Amino acid sequence: MKIGIGLPAMIPSATGSLILEWAKKADASPFSSLAALDRIVFPNHEALTTLAAAAAVTNRIRLITTVLIATIRKPAILAKQAATIDVLSNGRLTLGLGVGSRDSDFTAAPASYHDRGKRMDAQLDLMKKIWSGEAVSDEIGPVGPKPVQKGGPELLLGGRAEAALKRAGRASDGYIGGGSGDPAAVQAAFEIVKSARKEAGKSGEPRLVGTAYYALGPDASAGADYIRQYYPAGPFGESAIKAILDTPERIKDTIKAFEAIGMDEFILWPTISNLDQFDRLVDVVA
Repeated sequence: MKIGIGLPAMIPSATGSLILEWAKKADASPFSSLAALDRIVFPNHEALTTLAAAAAVTNRIRLITTVLIATIRKPAILAKQAATIDVLSNGRLTLGLGVGSRDSDFTAAPASYHDRGKRMDAQLDLMKKIWSGEAVSDEIGPVGPKPVQKGGPELLLGGRAEAALKRAGRASDGYIGGGSGDPAAVQAAFEIVKSARKEAGKSGEPRLVGTAYYALGPDASAGADYIRQYYPAGPFGESAIKAILDTPERIKDTIKAFEAIGMDEFILWPTISNLDQFDRLVDVVA
């Protein structure tokens, strides 16, 4: 199983110079992927812009959104942005997408909220058409640039609802499981993905990517501050705090548990914007 690391771009205290230095260090490290998260109504750095900047200072590591809210973005513009990052990175982009769950992001965008699943289906079809080089319609020509990866970036979908899991099976290359810390729950969701893929007549196994938060060292408790800011008060936020992997032992045990269910890649998101956190994670997973 490959191990990836998230950029600290979601953490409000992260500076531009820190994010770029983090990306450079990741490129020279054992990590397989460099991940970016997405929100609108939050003081984070925008995910696609951040990955474009990371593409300019890296050469090896894959770039991945885990996940990007697709349905607050216009499909043709998102397809063009993704293709551009794929070109800039020489084919290193994996596009992880979700329908989104916070209505505030849709209000701010603005974009309609209650039909987002239906719009996601149409969006994926149009994006794939654009990446293949086809004309958008009889009246409108193709949208470039041509991605380096044939047919467009690797496409993974996230989500917990059954409709989202079935969409991941029939319309993408795999599934991104959220940071619940529960391998059994992720495995159960992935079975739905695999079944939907088979029903759609697609060959090969879908890819499975997992995620979790981490914080290490004497200041590890500070990771909860970011989680409290990111999630509203309540049971979900408290469970997210408890799920932060805050010791080397918890990280190693969690990696083993997810590897045991056949996960292809496991990505660890930082909760503290300090390069010390990067170095500590390298020491654990190297």
